[in-house]
Amino acid sequence: MRGKKGGRPPSKPIVFRDGFYIEVRNRATDPGSGIKIRKETLEEMMLAVEEYRKTKLVVILGQYKGGEPVTASKESIRTKTDSGKSVSAKKKK
Repeated sequence: MRGKKGGRPPSKPIVFRDGFYIEVRNRATDPGSGIKIRKETLEEMMLAVEEYRKTKLVVILGQYKGGEPVTASKESIRTKTDSGKSVSAKKKK
């Protein structure tokens, strides 16, 4: 027997490391069910957005420092998917 099943305990929240985050999911799935990808710089994040948006739905979560989102300026980062729908930075509360 192998013992207990591994994985993240449900009571412990995810702590984001410093960096820029995007969420990638299939176009037909529920919001929040995608995977979150971290990049070190804004340029790396935008390259990843361009790559993933060819086949997936991409949500830009923005920059995180110390586990908290950095407040965005009035102009949020925007990009368009192939279907023409715009995707903007998601604000966390």
